[in-house]
Amino acid sequence: MLLVMNLLRWWYSDGWRQRVQLVANRLDGTIDYFSVDLLLKTLFAPFRQISAGTVDGSLEVKLRALVDKLFSRLIGAFIRLTLLLIGGVIIGLQVLFGVVVLVGWACIPVLPIIGLVLALSGWTL
Repeated sequence: MLLVMNLLRWWYSDGWRQRVQLVANRLDGTIDYFSVDLLLKTLFAPFRQISAGTVDGSLEVKLRALVDKLFSRLIGAFIRLTLLLIGGVIIGLQVLFGVVVLVGWACIPVLPIIGLVLALSGWTL
């Protein structure tokens, strides 16, 4: 009986904390993998444009450079928004899976008792 009590004490204290930490670390790793904060900071930054500095020349050259920079920023915003949406979906699925894991962790010690009660009451499939 003492073994069962110690197991339940660990399960709902240290085991619970370890499981929550594991879910949180996995979620933090996914957020870091998608670099959500960096994507948000650089949302409208030019996309792979090496010469994004100032342009000297005639009005036509400056206008062409402005259009090039604007086009590069739109492409960058589209790609970064796509990555943010994909990352958001994956992060949302991980949060949902983490909640299921934590609820399951809390219910696992109770399942044998529920099974015993159902078996003794004559419940069958």
